[in-house]
Amino acid sequence: MPKPFTPPLVESGPALTADQRQRYARHLLTPAVGEDGQRRLLGARIAVLGTGGLGSPVLTYLAAAGVGHLTLIDDDVIELSNLNRQVLHDTASLGMSKVDSAARRLSALNPDVDLTVHRERLTDDNADNLLAGHHLVVDCADNFPTRYVIADACERLGVPHVWAALLHTQGQLSVFTRRRPTADDPDTGVGLRDVFPMPPGPDDLPAGPVGIFGPLCGQVGSMAATEAIKMITGIGRPLIGRVAFVDVLTPSVREVVVRPGPPTTPGPTSA
Repeated sequence: MPKPFTPPLVESGPALTADQRQRYARHLLTPAVGEDGQRRLLGARIAVLGTGGLGSPVLTYLAAAGVGHLTLIDDDVIELSNLNRQVLHDTASLGMSKVDSAARRLSALNPDVDLTVHRERLTDDNADNLLAGHHLVVDCADNFPTRYVIADACERLGVPHVWAALLHTQGQLSVFTRRRPTADDPDTGVGLRDVFPMPPGPDDLPAGPVGIFGPLCGQVGSMAATEAIKMITGIGRPLIGRVAFVDVLTPSVREVVVRPGPPTTPGPTSA
């Protein structure tokens, strides 16, 4: 096996049970994951902000992969207009809290996974409390203020986070962390404010809801889940110091290298 590009975030846990060996058999047969990686996944604690379009594939694949503990944070309820892309939910769930609907589906998918649900919006006041104690955070939020709350809290807590965003038929994806990926690599991890120093102003945002091509959520969300698994297990080369741009109409994925910017002093970003 090649040397990991970045050290795994989680120590290898207890031996697998017979049922776990059967459930995760295809992971165990995949050299990049194997038994060691699966045991790390089972010991992982990941917080996912948002259980909608991006959160649906992220949570589904993380739960199916055997992440030991998932924390779901979302204050929204399910509306009919969500269902073209938020595939974790269904028509019977209309009007239900998204985190409750998601927890129900994830528990049915994989009872190995412990779930914590928070039916509340992440703010500057509660972010540190809700995100502390996790190995990784995945940002599946749908608004700019929450994204900056997540980014600033993760920097304060020293927790890496996977970031993804969508608009129409295009998506963006990266992994933000301030720790150096490896001792012999010159690249230093970056944060959200290195790429976008400040949230956009009201005049820079479209008025009202924006269009999202449904399958784009699955494509970018699956990529985000993959980045989370890579960080937890220490496999592959995570998108640290790089932003991936996805265009489903071309289709294409291109990357842009980003570097740390000058220090910023973030102010309150909660809406």
